[in-house]
Amino acid sequence: MTETFVLYSNVAVYSAMAIYTIAFIMFTLDLSRRSVSVAAPRAARIPSASVGSTALLERVDAPANTRTKGPRYLRMAFALTVIGWALHVGAAVLRGFAAGRVPWANMFEFTLTATAIIVGVFLVVQFWQDLRFLGSFVVGFALIALGIATTNFYVDVVPLPPALQSAWLVIHVFVASLGTGFFALGAALSIVQLLQARRAAGKAVRLRFLDTLPGADALETLAYRLIVVGFVFWTFTLIAGAVWAERAWGRYWGWDTKEVWTFIIWTIFAGYLHARATRGWRGSRSAWLAIIGFSAVVFNFTIVNLFFKGLHAYSGL
Repeated sequence: MTETFVLYSNVAVYSAMAIYTIAFIMFTLDLSRRSVSVAAPRAARIPSASVGSTALLERVDAPANTRTKGPRYLRMAFALTVIGWALHVGAAVLRGFAAGRVPWANMFEFTLTATAIIVGVFLVVQFWQDLRFLGSFVVGFALIALGIATTNFYVDVVPLPPALQSAWLVIHVFVASLGTGFFALGAALSIVQLLQARRAAGKAVRLRFLDTLPGADALETLAYRLIVVGFVFWTFTLIAGAVWAERAWGRYWGWDTKEVWTFIIWTIFAGYLHARATRGWRGSRSAWLAIIGFSAVVFNFTIVNLFFKGLHAYSGL
């Protein structure tokens, strides 16, 4: 039965990757379509949208009441992302059934689960704010991560090390993955914010689709709101990790490499929130801080896991 679950899980992973690939192409075609639409002559243009605008993702020449549907490529891309995500979640669940535990005890399993949570956060956020224009970034990131995980980090199902045999594994890692999802969206918005700021300043940014997206100020506000949520989750991650460390190793803090980097990430985003609250640090500087923070998260999961020794070495198995 275990081998059957593993087989079905792997099939679901590769199926999800195939669908994500098509979705990524559709999202990219939508951005290309936006560029063409902006370049084409038209009688009326949609201005740079502000937070909560009902015209963020309409076709440039479409009536405002079509926002909920969006252009064809965008609808197809989003629908494919939902299908791919369902297969992605199914792969993680089947891997969990095969192992008889939560599926995030090593780098392959954590990548499988964390990317599913990141895409899930992207899908859920659409009920609050239409951010489908980030689809290329989110789906592309998940696709690359899954590709690396399946080719370089795949391992057979193995029992949990003693230190991981705790309910805190579920809490600590799941909340960390949620925080990572919100940080990823915040970083993506910050990248677009920097492009919009350069465009507004008259710098040479020949990306016409930017005319159909919110302005730099609106993007900064959206990124800030998402990062605040991610910061709350990351703070709980740090606390839960300390409690778990006390249960597993008899101390709350031991200056292990993974622990230190988790705290560094928390410090970066705490600095971001402080910088954002200080008017002089708004704009491009706060955007760069958000991007650096997410880069530190990726560094913590990849370089720290692979090249640094410590009590969390099992995460690199």
